[in-house]
Amino acid sequence: MTGPDPNSIYPNENVRQVVYIKNVITRPNIEVGDYTYYDDVNGAERFEEHVTHHYEFLGDRLIIGKFCAIGKGIEFVMNGANHRMNSVTTYPFNIMGGGWERFAPSLEELPLKGDTVVGNDVWIGQNVTVMPGVHIGDGAIIAANSVVTRDIPAYCVAGGTPCRVIRRRFGEALTEYLLTLRWWDWDAKKIFRNMDALCSGDLEKIKHISDWRQSCRVGDSCRRLLTASAIFAAIGTKELSRLPQGNSRRDAAFQKAGG
Repeated sequence: MTGPDPNSIYPNENVRQVVYIKNVITRPNIEVGDYTYYDDVNGAERFEEHVTHHYEFLGDRLIIGKFCAIGKGIEFVMNGANHRMNSVTTYPFNIMGGGWERFAPSLEELPLKGDTVVGNDVWIGQNVTVMPGVHIGDGAIIAANSVVTRDIPAYCVAGGTPCRVIRRRFGEALTEYLLTLRWWDWDAKKIFRNMDALCSGDLEKIKHISDWRQSCRVGDSCRRLLTASAIFAAIGTKELSRLPQGNSRRDAAFQKAGG
């Protein structure tokens, strides 16, 4: 088993309030990674309605990574919501017509803030508003009812209006390791093999993945270590150690381990 089909609209056909977003978007200026979902009992398929003031001529994009969980009531406010602020009035006369359109500001006069970017493995609670140009780092958690007006670093818990960092999820060393590991880029089979470590509250399990990867500088070394590990587990290290040198099982195990 390797999990649900990332190209399906509903990862679970029995839970229609959850959709994989990338399979319901139509706008070219929205990019969403595999397995990222939106949960909304009132119509998760209409995710694009929650991306507001998004006009192609402005050129800004909404970019969301893989394996993100986005709660009901999200609103991504894009750059089209911004008004000119360096003039006496901020009123947008130009969009009202009737001759006022000739007073349209140039793009240079608008406070454009660039793309809005949500990293990978980000959890966004219900009724969150994300303002234009914000970047939310990998592994971050955004509390319900927050208004995100500034960048949120990776692997931080943040909340409030305006949204501020409450605490870091992990220490600096583990955070750096996870950002290097980038488990969300693994293929489905590898994720499934390591899911116990990914879902465990025992952080030592994920550190063991780190130990393996640091020990395995080249592919052949990794294969030898993993093969030897399987043999040791199957035979038992105590039994193996009792076998005399020259025994075929012992020699095979140590040879495959590079010993």
